[in-house]
Amino acid sequence: MFLQRLDARFPVRYSFMALCALGALLALFSLLAFGVGWLALLVCLALVGVGVRDLRQTRHAVLRNYPVIGHMRFLFEFIRPEMRQYFIESDSEATPFSRAQRSLVYQRSKGEPDNRPFGTQLDVGAQGYEWVNHSMAPTKLASHDFRVWIGGSPEHPSPSVEPCTQPYHASVFNISALSFGSLSANAIMALNKGAKLGGFAHDTGEGSISQHHRLHGGDLIWEIGSGYFGCRNEDGSFSEERFAANAQDPQVKLIELKMSQGAKPGHGGILPGPKVTSEISAARGVPQGKDCISPSSHSAFSTPVEMMHFIARLRKLSGGKPTGFKFCIGHPWEWFAIVKAMLETGITPDFIVVDGAEGGTGAAPVEFTDHVGAPLQEGLLLVHNTLIGVNLRSRVSIGAAGKVVSAFDMVRLMALGADWCNAGRGFMMALGCIQAQSCHTGKCPTGVTTQDPVRQQALVVPDKAERVRNFHRSTLHALQELVQAAGLCHPREVNAHHIVRRLTDTEVRLLSNLIMQVEPGALLGSLEKQNTVFSYYWPLASAHSFRANGAAMQAPAGPDGATAASPVHA
Repeated sequence: MFLQRLDARFPVRYSFMALCALGALLALFSLLAFGVGWLALLVCLALVGVGVRDLRQTRHAVLRNYPVIGHMRFLFEFIRPEMRQYFIESDSEATPFSRAQRSLVYQRSKGEPDNRPFGTQLDVGAQGYEWVNHSMAPTKLASHDFRVWIGGSPEHPSPSVEPCTQPYHASVFNISALSFGSLSANAIMALNKGAKLGGFAHDTGEGSISQHHRLHGGDLIWEIGSGYFGCRNEDGSFSEERFAANAQDPQVKLIELKMSQGAKPGHGGILPGPKVTSEISAARGVPQGKDCISPSSHSAFSTPVEMMHFIARLRKLSGGKPTGFKFCIGHPWEWFAIVKAMLETGITPDFIVVDGAEGGTGAAPVEFTDHVGAPLQEGLLLVHNTLIGVNLRSRVSIGAAGKVVSAFDMVRLMALGADWCNAGRGFMMALGCIQAQSCHTGKCPTGVTTQDPVRQQALVVPDKAERVRNFHRSTLHALQELVQAAGLCHPREVNAHHIVRRLTDTEVRLLSNLIMQVEPGALLGSLEKQNTVFSYYWPLASAHSFRANGAAMQAPAGPDGATAASPVHA
């Protein structure tokens, strides 16, 4: 009762400010009486000043009610992610990547042993747990340097219109799209030097080719976004001359047309003027100091047929280099329209990179990162099966990107139809990224995603380039061991029969019995017996428009209860 009456007359929440005032008086007395205490006086007066300011400000209700002491709340909120990461979270619960996943990358990039004692920490009885079936007769492979031809091969050139004449023998594990501007100059240099040392490819991202990409000469995948950075006219339209000048550089091995990005499909972007430095201006071909706009759609084409002709045009201008596109699956009929355009024109992309909605980005609206775009499994299955169904799979290589950090991640995606895999955040962690999730603030603690020249000095290029190479090499060595254990000779032999998934406590099934599988050429005939995603959406697609034919767009339920939009059978 006494405390309640005291709090009613003088709220306890003001007590810390009152103690600061009392401390100031005592310090003043000590200073006048004994000549000491000036430092304590200054500190107490400063805290009283903070309290007065807190009471007068109108922005934060917490500080008006809890002057001085209320700042502790903001301090704890600021360090909460670090406190949780270091002291609270378990090895398997954090997102986007768990401590176990991050530790695996760190160990492999540093060349440290990644073996684990005492058995798995995963719950093998949990729904969704997956494993690879091994063989009683494992193979012994001479190398872990697994490669695939993109754009045909020297012996079997692509039959596409304006065909590829410079096929690329790519590693099955490459660096995903990471733009200079999102990443620091030192990060770009370390990634490219690591790619050069390890013999794999480095995707430029839509920020185009900067001087930092060129310094060490690593193989480049040049991504062309809707802003046409590096190949644009002053009005933002596509420039053939500027494209050809960059595309014919021997360092550029693949041309990738970006249709959408997994983390924010259907969303454009803007780099504010103050962040458009002279280096970014030179790389992107945009005015320094002015807002750099990345539109949500392309201006060089507006229909699927026009898109195919644009791809053929890029391939010709590049001197016959493999040319393809990257996208995240959205409306199924739009993807089907692209496939119909391939059939009608005879023009096929040399490759397609399927980006999953679980992919990363420097910054995106929460609604887009959480609820827009198809996850990688669904997107990859749909692309792979559609190409099989129209007899084009042998002409189009498929890459997959979305939370790839381990050899099992790669094996699983290859079982679903991928020829190779890309990783962005995995290679960022190889550079030293600690998942602070401050990429969009310019205050990256490790110098990976900042343009602050002082912060990025912390990232030492020669050391981090070695880590990039180590991560790539160690991951492919682990892939080699998985392929050997399965009794195979190359990751391309992995299929859905090799992966098992637990459904319940008492039921497991091969992945091949759970996913959609289309017979070769099946989509060229009757669709009656096909998955509902094909029987419903394929007739709605037109090679001459991204819009669907017909007004009714409500997807009917399939025989298993799944909607027509789902390419996965439960």
